Amino acid sequence: MTFEETLAKLESLTNDIKRTDISLEDALKDFEEGIKLAKSLESALDKIEGKIQILTNQPVKAEKNPAGTEIPPQMDLFSAADAENGTAGAPVQGLRQ
Repeated sequence: MTFEETLAKLESLTNDIKRTDISLEDALKDFEEGIKLAKSLESALDKIEGKIQILTNQPVKAEKNPAGTEIPPQMDLFSAADAENGTAGAPVQGLRQ
């Protein structure tokens, strides 16, 4: 089952539990299944987050254009960093950085 299918099933179970005509036994079964699905979704999200962390922490290599000169990386997060300490300086008063 895909992530989206699992999420849809969990949403369906949630809606079923909210019904007023559901028996306590059926609600408990739906709840147990929902907990299992939620744990599997959490695990899947943890794996995805790990992959994202790996991808975003890999160094970006400069590419070369057809003329043979280097093209700088498009996502330069640290261009404003101080060469001495690697920070962008103190935050501006009242702003989060």
